[in-house]
Amino acid sequence: MNITVTHDVFRLAQVFTISRGSRTEAKVVTVHISRGGKTGRGECVPYARYDESLDSVTEQIHGLPKDFTRDELQTLLPAGAARNAVDCALWDLEAKLAGKPVWDLAGLPAPTPEITAYTLSLDTPENMQAQAAENAHRPLLKIKLGTPNDMERLEAVRAGAPSSKIIVDANEGWSAEVYAELAPHLVRLGVELVEQPLPAGDDDALIGMERPVPVCADESCHDRASLASLKGKYDVINIKLDKTGGLTEALELRKEALAQGFDVMVGCMVGSSLAMAPATLVAQGACVTDLDGPLLLAEDRKDALIFDDRGVHPPESALWG
Repeated sequence: MNITVTHDVFRLAQVFTISRGSRTEAKVVTVHISRGGKTGRGECVPYARYDESLDSVTEQIHGLPKDFTRDELQTLLPAGAARNAVDCALWDLEAKLAGKPVWDLAGLPAPTPEITAYTLSLDTPENMQAQAAENAHRPLLKIKLGTPNDMERLEAVRAGAPSSKIIVDANEGWSAEVYAELAPHLVRLGVELVEQPLPAGDDDALIGMERPVPVCADESCHDRASLASLKGKYDVINIKLDKTGGLTEALELRKEALAQGFDVMVGCMVGSSLAMAPATLVAQGACVTDLDGPLLLAEDRKDALIFDDRGVHPPESALWG
């Protein structure tokens, strides 16, 4: 088995800002794994919030043995971006060697398009209203918040897109007091979901709090080991393959979360269609799909995912799977 690792950069269509900072490009790690004349690919997006970088992820991958199975990989690397890229490349390789799609190998029904959220970058209320108006045709908008002026921004987005469903992502930017103060206004403005309102280390404050709008764990949820600490705090979990460490754990996390009574959202980092492709399988039937990474790019992979009025379509085999 031969593994090669490259660093790839994709320009963003515009500056993308969240409460932690701004970026103008997506920097990703691409893994190619070859065996038996076939090559599988996977992509990950290292995230500084989890102490990951292009170099640290690459070092983890280069430290793997020369040969291993996908099952063995689950203990060779921890949950995170490095394992994600390798795991997804192995799924792609298995599919190519077997001549069957990944969904078939995984025992899943044939996937169909899923409506995806479209994320509005954090900006002034005026600019966010303009963004919302420009994208008011989209059925689901996601707003990045987590600042002292969040209500102005939310009001502006609702004015710009009066008919769209809205979810908000505070990116750990609120306190329990701020969330309690904002909750009635979230209801008034028709917000359908709130992602990670409190810092992951301080989310015990959610226990016993009224949650008139469903609250989703993002930074607080990585893999199945996270679930025990989420009960009583969250209604939904956000599954991202860069957190779970790949499709293998993501499918198991979805199954276990649903069994424990959580709803499931499937999200992404800002990456290319190759990163989103495996997540489209996890997103089947999710209460919220947020796989808009390629829509935020000025350039994408060859054989990129299709986005249309039906949502994000599953990948063609030329891309992945």
